[in-house]
Amino acid sequence: MGIVAGLDSSSGFTRVVVCDADTGAVLRQGYAAHPVEPKATEVDPQAWLLSLGEAASGGLLEGVQAIGVAAQQHGLVALDQQGNPVRPALVGNDKRAQVAAADLVDALGGRHAWAEAVGSVPQSGQLVAKLRWLARTEPEAARRTALVLQPHDWLVWQLLGRPARRTTDRGGASGTGYWSARTGAYRPDLVELALGHQAALPEVLGPADTAGTTPEGLLISAGTGETMAAAFGLGVAVGDAVVSLGASGSVMAVHHEAAADPSGMITSFADATGMHLPVVHTLNAVRALRGTAELLGTAELAELSELALSSTPGSSGLVFLPYLEGERTPRLPHTAGTLTGLRRESMKPEHLARAAFEGMLCSLADAMDVLRGRGVEVRRVFLLGAAAELPAVQALAPAIFGAQVVVPQPADYTAIGAARQAAWALGVSQGSLSPHNPPAWQGAAAQVFEPGEDAAVGTAVRQQYTATREQIHPGAFGHGG
Repeated sequence: MGIVAGLDSSSGFTRVVVCDADTGAVLRQGYAAHPVEPKATEVDPQAWLLSLGEAASGGLLEGVQAIGVAAQQHGLVALDQQGNPVRPALVGNDKRAQVAAADLVDALGGRHAWAEAVGSVPQSGQLVAKLRWLARTEPEAARRTALVLQPHDWLVWQLLGRPARRTTDRGGASGTGYWSARTGAYRPDLVELALGHQAALPEVLGPADTAGTTPEGLLISAGTGETMAAAFGLGVAVGDAVVSLGASGSVMAVHHEAAADPSGMITSFADATGMHLPVVHTLNAVRALRGTAELLGTAELAELSELALSSTPGSSGLVFLPYLEGERTPRLPHTAGTLTGLRRESMKPEHLARAAFEGMLCSLADAMDVLRGRGVEVRRVFLLGAAAELPAVQALAPAIFGAQVVVPQPADYTAIGAARQAAWALGVSQGSLSPHNPPAWQGAAAQVFEPGEDAAVGTAVRQQYTATREQIHPGAFGHGG
């Protein structure tokens, strides 16, 4: 069928992969950093184009027939009537809209009302909260805002030469806070609630649709958000969950319907294939390991891992609730972490090290159970992040999660997912692929770990953790488990 490209315009860089459209084999790749400060909360969108041009230089795109664009989520590109930015783009790591998000929760009648309306409760990263912040703090810029795009929408629009038609996809739209994955429709009233007036919104394309064709004849697919592209690049399907181990954590799973939660713990994203990606976030994951490593004087997490594996399951009775930054799941924003079970025999470095790993994984298992409680099936768990390579994580996770654990080899899965989407749109346009079935690319190369005989041990560790959580934070999840 030819060759296609996928680009990942993240918060700090652009990666481009060129792939065989039939097999997904990576043929060429490029990379360029964005010309912005590493933790910038405001960015001139032109910076994304500059790094894209650099990443794709040297004939990288020669022979490419279609491009898919994935980009950082929760970025607000507010444009005036002429299509020019009214101010620099507000990107996802900007926390200034926290008060605005809380205002919006109250303005619509509470968390349950938002979960019912769009499948998520406003958070500072979402566009709906950023629009409220803009209206409250920069009213003149808000007044001039006539069109609202996200980074991937804006990049697609630029690649196509700024046509009259502006597009997005289900995945990107589902992160805005004013589009419902359940109904597949915008809620313009929520845009007006946030911004103070209506604004034009991009057309939401289907997974295999084409956003347009460049003057040079290059097909541009719908594009999507980073999260959705990475899931598509990994090849996850129904029954799969993806656990991301950063300083904070997240658990998302592929599901056949939107799995909104009245408490607001679930954010109901759509994916890049026509399915759904409900996700639950935790505020504490690897930061609990790093904090423990500092306390014990171990320089590297690999050393902490080795120390933990010299302990025994259950950490000699030590239980660590890793709510060091408060917690989002369960909703305990003002709490702190807790260490219980201190006895003379348990006060050893190896037991605390293991308690940190068990606590982190049990907390993520709690988040996974929120999804399971809404009918989401989890048979296999993909572990992402550098901490997924730690032997203690690989040894403990299958039993604590009660599922097969897959640790994919490092690769540019977001860019690969974007390229796979491009191959799908290309195949549909040529009549060689169905709009209902994406190209069957080979899944990620990975290590696989089974619970095996440790399943009962994992259950016991979870029970010890749950009993402690219920004792210290009774009813945090609204029930005893």
